[in-house]
Amino acid sequence: MNLRPIPAADVLDADGRIVRLRPRTPGDPDALFPSGAPPHRPGTALAAVAEADGEPLAAAVLEVEGAEPKRARLHVSVAPAHAGRGLRTLLTEHLTAAAAAAGVKDVTADPAPAAEHSPLRPLLDPAVVAVVGTERPGPAAAVLRSLLDHGFTGTLVPRLPAVGEPVDLVIAAVPAPAAAEVLERAGRAGARAAVILSTGTGRTAGTIAQEGLLHVARAHGIRLVGPDSLGVVSTPNRLQAGLAAAPPRPGGLCLVAQSDAVAAAALAATARAGLGLRAFVALGDKTDVSANDLLAHWYDDPGADAVALYPESFGNPRRFARLARAVARRKPVLAVKGGGVEPGHRTGLARTAGAAASDTAVDDLFSQAGVIRCDSFAQLADTARVLVGQSLPQGRRLGVVGDAAGAGTLAADAAAAAGLGLPAFGAATLGHLAEIAPGAAAADNPVDLGPAADPDAFAEALAVLGTSGEVDAVLAVLTATGDDRDRLAAVGDALDGLPHLPAAVVAMGLPDAPLTVGARHIPVFDFPEPAVAALGRAAEYAAWRARPLGARPALPGVDRERARTIVDRLLREGGGWQTAADAAAILACYDIQLIEALHVISKGEAVAAARAVGYPVAVKAEEPDLVPKGGETGVHLGLSDAHEVRSAFADVAARIDGDDHAAVVVQPMLDAGIELAAGIVHDPLFGSLVVLGLGGAPEDRQHRILPLTGDDAESMWRSLRSGERLTEYSGTRPVDLDALTDLLVRLGRLAEDLPEIAELDLNPVMPLRYGVQAVDVKLRLSRTAA
Repeated sequence: MNLRPIPAADVLDADGRIVRLRPRTPGDPDALFPSGAPPHRPGTALAAVAEADGEPLAAAVLEVEGAEPKRARLHVSVAPAHAGRGLRTLLTEHLTAAAAAAGVKDVTADPAPAAEHSPLRPLLDPAVVAVVGTERPGPAAAVLRSLLDHGFTGTLVPRLPAVGEPVDLVIAAVPAPAAAEVLERAGRAGARAAVILSTGTGRTAGTIAQEGLLHVARAHGIRLVGPDSLGVVSTPNRLQAGLAAAPPRPGGLCLVAQSDAVAAAALAATARAGLGLRAFVALGDKTDVSANDLLAHWYDDPGADAVALYPESFGNPRRFARLARAVARRKPVLAVKGGGVEPGHRTGLARTAGAAASDTAVDDLFSQAGVIRCDSFAQLADTARVLVGQSLPQGRRLGVVGDAAGAGTLAADAAAAAGLGLPAFGAATLGHLAEIAPGAAAADNPVDLGPAADPDAFAEALAVLGTSGEVDAVLAVLTATGDDRDRLAAVGDALDGLPHLPAAVVAMGLPDAPLTVGARHIPVFDFPEPAVAALGRAAEYAAWRARPLGARPALPGVDRERARTIVDRLLREGGGWQTAADAAAILACYDIQLIEALHVISKGEAVAAARAVGYPVAVKAEEPDLVPKGGETGVHLGLSDAHEVRSAFADVAARIDGDDHAAVVVQPMLDAGIELAAGIVHDPLFGSLVVLGLGGAPEDRQHRILPLTGDDAESMWRSLRSGERLTEYSGTRPVDLDALTDLLVRLGRLAEDLPEIAELDLNPVMPLRYGVQAVDVKLRLSRTAA
């Protein structure tokens, strides 16, 4: 057997950070690898390392068992400081895939130590659950009854355990004043998770401060859901600890909601859609556990097929942006479209990033993160029905089989709107269809078998399409004829025989049609439009998954420590808008250069500066909190002689007279032919964003979340509506597009390392033959942005 080393690859860990997986090298010390693992023997063993910025985080060894060449054992070691980042899972997946390529069928992995277990394990997989408040009718008694009725697989305690009694999860429904005391006693008993169903604990009620509950929870290492939670559900262990009217059936969807009303509605929608849940968490007042925490937990859960989010906020926005993209690389993440987020603080980036809060920009950012954004929970449920338990489409080709021309037309129109194509079938496929249904009204796509089509015709037609290699998904459209149940059963059986092909079924006009058909639980819809739209969203997500993440480029010339020292000093001095000199000093730490700006205090100095840098020049005011806009703020451009410079100096000096923070500067003029604007803005939903746009065109902007890969950066200028101007321009007057990509990557690294950057505006940015040059800089620092 010849095991081939894994290729080096950049991946996203459970915290959404870029990690490099690489094979072992001769320079890796033995101490880096798991103790007790066999010695590394190329050909019969694989060894790999996970690292970030050259620092080893985890290592693994996979060894083929000598007597059983198709069996192997995997040993993984994760540095304690990096437990909980999903590194064990990443190494396991890559080494197992490499072993499978060499014929290894069974890999046995050493169990993960307790330190690497998810902190939410006591919440969703508890061995012992205590329910407090059951002595009176109400939520606690209802939860206890639900746990008993649905056969919770662990141990139930109908009271608060005493110190020394085992307990993992405490569920409390008590009067608000007693909530903190219950949490304190739960912590002393050793509980590691709690759900508070009681109400009136927030600031508006003024009874129990949420900060007080959080303080108690943190003191005892408890992860807290609520207060005002509708409860939690985990179907693998039958933990039906929710207050919903009907408990969900088991499945692969993980659902997060916040308020009681939304949570109840979300559960009802999943039930109507026939969706099975793996887990459901109603966050309530979200004092502690957030959607981000649950995303990190489900990243590493192999039973979680998809995650659906309906929170009213996402907690830490920087972490949400990273986590959502990391989880979406492994399984679908769906979110209900909310209202537009609030704009940023001021107009400093109105020219560069003001559109970051627009609805279109939010769509773009969700798209970059791979999050499937839906307009309603009904739409989300439809999409989840297509995604959960099915393969992803390998393309956008849809095959439609129906029994009525009108229904096929509806499906074709919906396909065009959903970005799907209905390809014409080849001669072989058309011939097979003609043999199956010689009296078919139409054999091409969409296939119309006619109203007399029997169950066998439907089944055989679907089999022909599914094995033709000409479609990436199939849709069966049935209208009421009389033998509807038999035809649905035949369709389900046929689709079960095509496990590689995602599918949906439409039953138009069929009374009491089932929610699913077949052993694969293929979803059944009432009309073609929602079914096709859901398949379209699945295809869009599959295309995103298929695109490479891109590499995290090595950036020479970066001095994080010096940049951190400068930012800390400026924050101690009050933060806010910074001088151009301080902004330039921070940018220099990331090798981002600005055009030279000479400070002058007299007409003579201005003329001398102009001669030093060379005519033509610009004379303008440099003010930390001013965004220059042409002559309105005293910017004089294209000055070609001493007389013009003296006149410009006099005008600008008069405008800033009395402002101790302002200065007059002289800069050389650059003729780049095209001007861009780039920067960083803090968005309340996604955290720090890198922004690029065409100068003077606020409607032509691109935004990207962090971390920013080289591919992300290149896609920014390629995705501008005016992006073709950059490439066309390079045909007659070269533009250094590699340098533009490098600038954006450096801005991304700057935003990662220094989250206190609330706004950074480089405007204009001049793309030149060699390199890019930023002319002006505006920088605002804020601790609240971190």
